[in-house]
Amino acid sequence: MADHSASGPTPTAADQPPQGDLGRRIERRRKELGLTLEELAFRAAMAPSYLAHLEQHSTAAPEAGTVLRLAGALRTTPTELGGGNAGLPPGVGRAARSPRLTELDEEDCRRLLSTHGVGRIAVSTDGAPVVVPVNYSVVDDAVVFRTQPGTVSLQGLGREVAFEVDRVDDALSQGWSVVVRGPAEPVTDPDAVRRLEESAYSAPWAGGERDVWVRVTVTALTGRRIDTW
Repeated sequence: MADHSASGPTPTAADQPPQGDLGRRIERRRKELGLTLEELAFRAAMAPSYLAHLEQHSTAAPEAGTVLRLAGALRTTPTELGGGNAGLPPGVGRAARSPRLTELDEEDCRRLLSTHGVGRIAVSTDGAPVVVPVNYSVVDDAVVFRTQPGTVSLQGLGREVAFEVDRVDDALSQGWSVVVRGPAEPVTDPDAVRRLEESAYSAPWAGGERDVWVRVTVTALTGRRIDTW
């Protein structure tokens, strides 16, 4: 068996996107922590070339000890890194012993809201309030997303809606949430639509013909973070 703790050069292919589920989770968590591939390799006591191999190959099958070292270096658990909690809602971990809840200022809220992701829009319908997930982007300081005619999210047009995005780290029992409030309106101007199509990060995960653009203008922005002392 090769000694994966030995040092070695990082191949240029390390910049390629990972292909396997484990590789995607390693890369995503590494970037959440702001680590380079070399820094993570040093923390996990393995060769950067081997770490690059794990991130890039769907057939890679590291030993349990390797996954345990990686999980420790990434401040998570082997179960989380292996996707064992993929079907569960976030926040199933135990609360920390010394939690600290803090209010986020507007600058932090805007930074966390960032440029894209998956969030939830809350709209008032004729029957009852409804919350639905959408793939969103932030363009010109407004939350924008695409949908199709007849969807629940369009019932918020012309009204004030709430939009929420969050991140939860079960391994560390910490996370944050940001809530936007503001009017929702359709985007129909051809130039504005073209700009959104060029600026939006990705297509909706639900697929299909979703060519109705909605913009939520931010009139109120609040957020909270929970971490440990």
